[in-house]
Amino acid sequence: MSVTIRLSRQGAKKQPQYLIVAAAARGKRDGQYLEKLGYYFPKAKAVKDKIKVNLAAVNTWKAKGAQVTQTVGQLLKTLAE
Repeated sequence: MSVTIRLSRQGAKKQPQYLIVAAAARGKRDGQYLEKLGYYFPKAKAVKDKIKVNLAAVNTWKAKGAQVTQTVGQLLKTLAE
C-alpha cells in the first residue's frame, strides 16, 4: 500500500479548511486517513495561524516511503522559511 501526504478538505462552502494527512494513495480525497499530521487554514488573518504541522510525524512517514503531494510540499517549504 503506497501512502501519500496530502490535503483533505473540511469546512463550509467558500470557507475552506484543510487537514494535512497521511492517507492511502488510492483512497478518496476526503476519505479515511492513517494519521492527521496538521492543518492549513488559507483564509486565516495571521500568517502563524495558517499552517500547523507536526514535522516529526511528517519526517517519519517520509522515511517509511510516503510521497508528498506538490501542494503539501510547497506548504512545508514556506513553513521552513
